[in-house]
Amino acid sequence: MKTKLTWGETLSITSMLFGLFFGAGNLIFPAFLGQEAGSSIWAALLGFLITGVGMPMLTVAALGITGSNGLLDFSQKVGRKFGLIFTCALYLTIGPFFASPRCVTVPFEIGAKALLPAGWNEQLALLLFSLAFMAAALWFSLRPGKILTWTGKILTPIFLAVLGILLVTALTHPAADIYAFAPTGLYAQAPLLQGLLDGYNTMDTLAGLAFGIIVVDVIRKLGIETPGAIAINTVKAGVFSCALMGIIYILVALAGAGSRGYADISTNGGAVLAAISTHYFSDAGAALLAFIVLFACLKTVIGLITSCSEAFVAMFPGKATYNQLAVSFALITFLIANIGLSAIIQFSIPVLMMLYPIAIMLTITSLAGHFFGCGQLIIRSTMTAVVISSIFDFIKALPPTLLKATQLDGFVTALTGMLPFFAQGFGWICPAIIGLLIGMMLKTVYPRTIAAEKEETN
Repeated sequence: MKTKLTWGETLSITSMLFGLFFGAGNLIFPAFLGQEAGSSIWAALLGFLITGVGMPMLTVAALGITGSNGLLDFSQKVGRKFGLIFTCALYLTIGPFFASPRCVTVPFEIGAKALLPAGWNEQLALLLFSLAFMAAALWFSLRPGKILTWTGKILTPIFLAVLGILLVTALTHPAADIYAFAPTGLYAQAPLLQGLLDGYNTMDTLAGLAFGIIVVDVIRKLGIETPGAIAINTVKAGVFSCALMGIIYILVALAGAGSRGYADISTNGGAVLAAISTHYFSDAGAALLAFIVLFACLKTVIGLITSCSEAFVAMFPGKATYNQLAVSFALITFLIANIGLSAIIQFSIPVLMMLYPIAIMLTITSLAGHFFGCGQLIIRSTMTAVVISSIFDFIKALPPTLLKATQLDGFVTALTGMLPFFAQGFGWICPAIIGLLIGMMLKTVYPRTIAAEKEETN
């Protein structure tokens, strides 16, 4: 029986997983981080790599190690209702509601829009662009059996080759010493913490929970059947793909930091990339950047439509076919994309601040349960505390005008004074520790065997 993938198969899966991960945010956020962080770039990058690379790698590995048959199976270790609600919320967030529409609007905003003839209506142009983009993504998504070929062997290599041209040019012809520029904004106060929060924005920890099962399925189709061998090969692909992401993050951030030598501080990462490409490639820079971002986002949207559709088919058997769901998710993505990039980002941040702590602790508690035999009582207690505190983070991340209108600004101010790390966006850490301690005490008072707990979840 086959237990190991060939190096060629491993590289193809690594390329596929990288292609699924690396989309819009993976380009714009490290570029913006580099420009804003300036001389504090390495502290900011350390934080960014922890949440933008380390956690996604851990989630993919956790799915393989625990032998889970997808996110629903993985999250149901907490409870059936929690598993269903969290799985639906996560897939809709990284799929048609936020991540997919962002992947459509980013190439338009920082690529296609710069190529529009003078006088063109931007809203109409976005409508036509998003229609063409989603038609192409849907065509690929309706052929899910070819995802390894589309993303791993075709789209990702093209993307890496073109991005490499831009990065090598920028880094081998620096305009200034990056250490000559002082950090700005929040990077001047706490670059490490800000880098950690920036890693949230990539959505890759959430994506890792969704994409991990695609890797597992591909490995099975390549002839690996034993759970242990599947786990080893899944971990290997996750480590390789996330390491590649980390390398590109560092290079993009350094290029962004170097842009301070010839460009003003920008309002977003897309503008930073545009400044870099224009500086080194003049008029051809816009076309080059458009090409890079288009391929980065197209392959990610294909993966998101595929994974979301397969997940909902599995969760609600007999309700809709894969093709029906793929078309529906593509249509929703198209409609939301047309509200514009700024609105999508504004609405997505509170949701990410709520889901990210849950995803992180779900991964950690699942691995702890697998390796150390933590009972369900401890896992439930910890996760309950994290879910409650993540709602507070959701409220805090709402737009200030909405907080004031709903009179929640006073509640946020009070929590900031009482809950450690809440002001920095990590108010869930102390509640998670308290939940863990409560779970351990309850298990001591009300001892249960692991076998009984497992039977309860089945």
